[in-house]
Amino acid sequence: MSVAADMPEAGTTRPARQRADWSKLAIRLGAFGAFAGIMVYFALTARGFTSPYNLTNVVEQSTVLGLLAFGMTVVFIGTGTDVQKGGIDLSIAANAGLCAAVYAVLLKSGYGNAVAIPAAVATGMAVGFLNGIAVVWLKIMPLLGTLAVMNIAAGLELTLTQNTVVSVNSPLLGTLAFGRFLGISALAWCFIVVSVLLVWAIHYSRTGLRLYAVGGHHEAARAAGLCTGLYVFGAYIFSGLMAGATSILIVARLSSSTPGTGLMLLPILAAALLGTVFSRRFIPTIGGTLLAALFIGFLANGFQLLGISSYWVSGVQGALILLVVAVTSFAKKS
Repeated sequence: MSVAADMPEAGTTRPARQRADWSKLAIRLGAFGAFAGIMVYFALTARGFTSPYNLTNVVEQSTVLGLLAFGMTVVFIGTGTDVQKGGIDLSIAANAGLCAAVYAVLLKSGYGNAVAIPAAVATGMAVGFLNGIAVVWLKIMPLLGTLAVMNIAAGLELTLTQNTVVSVNSPLLGTLAFGRFLGISALAWCFIVVSVLLVWAIHYSRTGLRLYAVGGHHEAARAAGLCTGLYVFGAYIFSGLMAGATSILIVARLSSSTPGTGLMLLPILAAALLGTVFSRRFIPTIGGTLLAALFIGFLANGFQLLGISSYWVSGVQGALILLVVAVTSFAKKS
């Protein structure tokens, strides 16, 4: 009797799982289809959209967004692959602005790149370390902890620059801004090289796989002997490292440290969250974030070529965040 009673339950489990797999596949195909559809639409309606110059320009413009979104993605991976309940780093954009200010002020004060670059990167990592203290040691909710650190970083940036633009220039910044190799700009090369390195480090190295284990199955990882707090701490420090390194590119692109870098938080979140839809299991991945950053870059570029107000871009990015959170929640419940 018990075996017979179990048979219907077993029979209903498999169709339910198949429906879930089909729904996830449909969502992924829909995401890629939307990407392709928008590209085709802009190619047909926006003059010059498909020109090599414009395509290269979009990749260059997406470099800063993509690199910062990589830092956010690593935090998502290490603190919980469920993007709604896991960790987050709301300070990363303000951190990049602070690092850019440190770099520009030191450079303008007569210190060379040998001093300014390590100082900027160390500043970013220090802010990441502060996030780690708040989340890991003090057990503050990541949303609130990193929000507090974001305001600290923003305040320090304004204090350091007196809320003014700090214009600087150097041969290195000129090379990063205008240099080309094999027909590809230096900024684009930075994006390509970092993307390749992170794909290997996160998806194929032992450390990366353990980071996924900590984020996806925290208690199981702890039971297996992993120091879960150390990995979460490391994720936040890496996010700070990305903020510090990217700040050099921000200064190179703008020839200055400019207040307002914190406004990039919305597109960074949109890229990191949207990247989960491009992944096979709806978890954060470097490849998915790369596609999402380019998607947002092409979207903004297409709007600009069509003469649509840039204010609509922020609205679309906010809508994308809501859509991704709703879709991933539905997919995980299926």
